[in-house]
Amino acid sequence: MKSLFKHLMFALFAITLTGAASAQDAPKRGTADEAVAMVKKASAYLNDNGRDKAIAAFNDPKGEFIKGDLYVFMFTFDGTALAHGQNAKMVGKNLIDLKAGEVFPIREFIKIAKSPAGTGWFGYKWPNSITKAMEEKNTYIERNGDVLIGVGTYK
Repeated sequence: MKSLFKHLMFALFAITLTGAASAQDAPKRGTADEAVAMVKKASAYLNDNGRDKAIAAFNDPKGEFIKGDLYVFMFTFDGTALAHGQNAKMVGKNLIDLKAGEVFPIREFIKIAKSPAGTGWFGYKWPNSITKAMEEKNTYIERNGDVLIGVGTYK
């Protein structure tokens, strides 16, 4: 009986440790404040270094513009992706008609960027590149000249 009790306690302890390790290993989700800060940093980088260098930096998978589930993307106002920190296959493509659920996020991003404020948030469902699940996402958009820069957070 003592042996069975020891085995059960050991199994419970192992399960508890595994759960704790999984929680610690899970990437921290980016916050709204971090998304805004990353857009501001990317916009300043674009202004200081020019479009070509900024595009290369934003697309660099090991660069400073990708942090956990946060990444910078940049689009022209016709919907062409110039940079996408998590999906290089999007770069160079016109994605104006890309649909996510019932919405066209790129069209919405462009509306926000062209608005008088030139900044804002848009919510939609999008696949999380880390969890691979379809999740609610809120993306912060900011106009910079003739392009828009965005970073989104998953809920």
